[in-house]
Amino acid sequence: MPKKTSIKKKYIPNSKEKYMCAKHKKFFTDELLNWKKDIIKANNIGNILNSSDDNVSSADMVDQASSYTDKSVEMKALNRSRKLISKINSALQRLKDGTYGFCEETGEPIGLKRLMARPVATLSIEAQERHERDEKIFVDD
Repeated sequence: MPKKTSIKKKYIPNSKEKYMCAKHKKFFTDELLNWKKDIIKANNIGNILNSSDDNVSSADMVDQASSYTDKSVEMKALNRSRKLISKINSALQRLKDGTYGFCEETGEPIGLKRLMARPVATLSIEAQERHERDEKIFVDD
């Protein structure tokens, strides 16, 4: 008799379930932890690969300028990663305290689709759009 292999389908939250039920919370916790782990791993590999050229000093000014530009880009990327990890940690904390998935301005649900696209979202689409409009008006003044 052939052995049956079961392929476990990945759970995806759906709107038929109670919003932010235990399944939803577990899904988003796992997603956030995996994302954080991937960012840390990518940055560690990047740091190891890029640390090897730290000791290279070049008399060529173009090489030095290029190296400086590369380092500047790396530092910006590292800074973005740090900020993202901070947002992930905040999202994980909101999962623990029961506020995850709800708009920090209106208290309304952010929505599963938005959270699956941007798990660190803190604003509903409407609140986010309002923020962006207000920023644009402020910048244009």
